[in-house]
Amino acid sequence: MAILQPMPRDWPPGPVWVVLPTYNERENLQPVVAGVRASLARVAADHTLLVVDDSSPDGTGALADELAARDPAVRVLHRPRKQGLGLAYIAGFRLALAEGAALVIEMDADLSHDPGHLPALIEAARDADLVLGSRYVPGGAVRNWGAARRLVSRGGCWYARVVLGLAVKDLTGGFKCFRREVLEAIDLGQVRSQGYAFQVELTYRAIQNGFRVKEIPITFTDRRVGQSKMSKRIVLEAMWMVPTLRAGRRRYT
Repeated sequence: MAILQPMPRDWPPGPVWVVLPTYNERENLQPVVAGVRASLARVAADHTLLVVDDSSPDGTGALADELAARDPAVRVLHRPRKQGLGLAYIAGFRLALAEGAALVIEMDADLSHDPGHLPALIEAARDADLVLGSRYVPGGAVRNWGAARRLVSRGGCWYARVVLGLAVKDLTGGFKCFRREVLEAIDLGQVRSQGYAFQVELTYRAIQNGFRVKEIPITFTDRRVGQSKMSKRIVLEAMWMVPTLRAGRRRYT
């Protein structure tokens, strides 16, 4: 668990929103919401946790409504069906921007991303436009993954880094803090990728638009309950999407 430190009063520069997409995460939702709220309460007086639920059949959305009814800092965006992680994030980003967010953070709902790292992401945004919680910079780590999963993740990052010509170590991670200007500059309506490819695409577009990207170390812990959303389709999408991004790079400037 990351150590929480008080944030200087002149930072963050405005409201902080955390976007948390969910699909069948009922068992994880309450502890992750509690962890996010505890971390943000120490560093950002004005903050919102937005749960974006894709009509989870296990009742995640209903539980999110219960949590929101008890806590005004928690909001819920219900989508009519499962449409993919990327579109869930985009829906959350758009709402956060419309409500005046200065910083927008994305993270997983399965407790693989430690909410205790949130203050460090927010602090790093002082001198970066996009902060990546990175498993693969010094100090970063992965827990409870087998050799095959490690190989897929490391290999995917290496592949994307080489094809796109980037120095970023962890291109496929999903724990990020955006300044609002980054999301405003990226044409979210043109983003169609999901999973690994979605994470690569947003970081690539930010760099192509001239924004400063910084990686900070995090410890990623594989989910303890529920089922992983990883699939062969997500891996294959990333394989073909990366060269597509490279070929169309002029469109993102």
